[in-house]
Parts: sequence; structure tokens; C-alpha cells
Amino acid sequence: MLTREDIFKHVKETYGTSPDYPFKDFSNFAALRHRSNEKWYGLVMNVLPEKLGLHGKEEIDILNLKCPPEIADSLRDGINILPGYHMDKEHWISLVLKRIDPDGKVYNLIEQSFDLTK
Repeated sequence: MLTREDIFKHVKETYGTSPDYPFKDFSNFAALRHRSNEKWYGLVMNVLPEKLGLHGKEEIDILNLKCPPEIADSLRDGINILPGYHMDKEHWISLVLKRIDPDGKVYNLIEQSFDLTK
């Protein structure tokens, strides 16, 4: 299981960025931005599973990341990695944090998103 705090620690140590909270009505939605151009490379949100086509009643944390379209489909499994919630479905994926193992794969996806949004 991966937590939003794990993500925040990683991006601070790796990219020197801290989350910001741009949405007044969604105060837990945390944008991960480049310091140089302020483009988002990630977005951590808490959403109801039904918004993602999943079962459950309690909010879950997800991480949206940019991904090349040619590999996005192969990553999406309908359970752990989904089309980007509230993003361009072709270029963004959503990871369900409680279902993601904190291995190098997720950090590689974060790095890829970071590089794609420079």
C-alpha cells in the first residue's frame, strides 16, 4: 500500500517539490507541480470509488500521472490503474494508492510523468 504521504516525501526528496492545494472546494486535492513552469506532473485526490467505476462507500486516494498513450492502455487493469480521473483519458492514468505496492514501478511512473510535463 502506498500513501499520499509516501508520494509527498518522494517528490520532495527527488524533485524538490511540495504539494499545493489549488481547489478551495476540494481542500485535500494536492497538485504536484514543476517549480520552473508550474505545470502539473501529478494530482493526488480523494474520491468515492463509484466515481471510478469501483465498488465501495469510503473515499480512496488516487494519484493521477501523465503517461504516453502507447503504454497507458497496457498499464490500465481496471482495478489498480485506471484511465485518468477528470483528465484526458488518453494521456493520464489514475493509480489507486491503497492497491499499489510501494516498489520502484510507481516511482518510475512518477518520473515519467515529471519528464513528460517539463
